[in-house]
Amino acid sequence: MDIASKSKKNTAKSNFYAIGFDLFLLVVLLLCALLALCVGKYSVSPSESLEVIFCELTGKVGNFTAMTRNVILFLRVPRIVASILCGIMLAMSGVTYQGLFKNPLVSPDFLGVSNGACIGAALAILLGLSGVYLSAFAFVGGILAVTLTVSIPAIMKSNSNIMLVLSGVIVGGAMSSILGFIKYVADPETQLAAITYWTMGSFSFVTMDEIKSVFFVMLIPAIILMLMSWWIDILSMGESEAKSLGANVSVIRNIAIACATLMTASSVCISGTIGWIGLVIPHFARMIVGPNNAKLIPTAGLMGGVFMLLVDTLTRTIGVAEMPISILTGLIGAPFYAILLYRQRKTLS
Repeated sequence: MDIASKSKKNTAKSNFYAIGFDLFLLVVLLLCALLALCVGKYSVSPSESLEVIFCELTGKVGNFTAMTRNVILFLRVPRIVASILCGIMLAMSGVTYQGLFKNPLVSPDFLGVSNGACIGAALAILLGLSGVYLSAFAFVGGILAVTLTVSIPAIMKSNSNIMLVLSGVIVGGAMSSILGFIKYVADPETQLAAITYWTMGSFSFVTMDEIKSVFFVMLIPAIILMLMSWWIDILSMGESEAKSLGANVSVIRNIAIACATLMTASSVCISGTIGWIGLVIPHFARMIVGPNNAKLIPTAGLMGGVFMLLVDTLTRTIGVAEMPISILTGLIGAPFYAILLYRQRKTLS
């Protein structure tokens, strides 16, 4: 009885700590959003930024210029919302994939979704499309790539995780070759530059219409993953253990993969390819709140939102020209990945 009471007390304490940390992250996220509204080539004071938002929501007339309103509402607000959403989605997808495949080195795009989205976006650019149409092509390309990856094990009648990972490698390699061919035939003066810039990730041209078009495709899978976090914990113990506890391994895994894929594809279609977020952030979150996915998924999501927002703010403020996001995320993520490989060297060998 004492052991049970102590265990319940420790669990309650752990849950309280996780909730407190999530509230802290939420406050940090709001402060970072306010900072992002204010800084840039066109500086705006915090009070003026909040006044613009307040007046837009209430319909009142404020004491600010049309230039300030346009910068806040049509440039900074869309990219702030987009960066937060993409950071949350990629981090939550990373947690899901790492839990499902019991591999801390797995990232959200390993099933080929990013490569497929790149091909879709590249085709849209070749056709002269942009905006929502480019996002739609990228989304469809990502979904088709993952569908192909999942179909290969089904055709071979294998349900093993190893076969799925190898299928991702095959599809990813094929997609990279196709993308290379598209770059080869693209107009080097205009189309090639646009394709290259898109594949490096950026929120420069994102609009609220694009965000609205994928918002529920992001939200619904995220809610499903949080609701089934306990089952992901069970699957992370191993297939035999999960089956002994009554879990339908294939159904749970397929639902989780579908949700994580939709979240990743939605993020990639409005931001381009952004690496490292889904690999690095889950590990930071795991070190703070532990491996329990009920706590880990929301914490990683909030950390991903904060991290992506800060990186996006840096890319548009630290230089004369805006830097693609993947450059900064790579500079930050690569050293951490090296440390992670070093810590996992015995397991990998």
